[in-house]
Amino acid sequence: TLVDIVSIVLIVFTSISLVVSGFLIGIITYVSVIERTKEIGILRAIGARKKDISRLFNAETFIIGLLAGLIGIVTTYLLSVPINLILNSLFPEQNIGQIAFLAPLAALFLIVFNVLLTVTAGLIPSRIAANKDPVVALRTE
Repeated sequence: TLVDIVSIVLIVFTSISLVVSGFLIGIITYVSVIERTKEIGILRAIGARKKDISRLFNAETFIIGLLAGLIGIVTTYLLSVPINLILNSLFPEQNIGQIAFLAPLAALFLIVFNVLLTVTAGLIPSRIAANKDPVVALRTE
């Protein structure tokens, strides 16, 4: 029962952190839209469609999500070796072996989930960017 309680608490903390990270990714994308307003105006003035502008920011969030997921998985794999060594030296009689382990299929799922989370969080800012009027966007400083 203790393991179940700890698992539930960790799931709650993880869920909260996912919601917060989704909002933060959306804010970062929105700041990117604001900083690149003149670029959006230029692209729209030379013939870029709203769909093209939206795809530009969706691609940006996709790359951010992919790189963040890859960095997280590589860090997990690198840290699992010393964690296992430390735990095995602290508790030699327990014979816990490879307790810190991430299955490759789970790692792939986490990367895909991270990309979906970042792209979803960036949808609203990308639509805001796509709907900017080119004339107004070119006037901004």
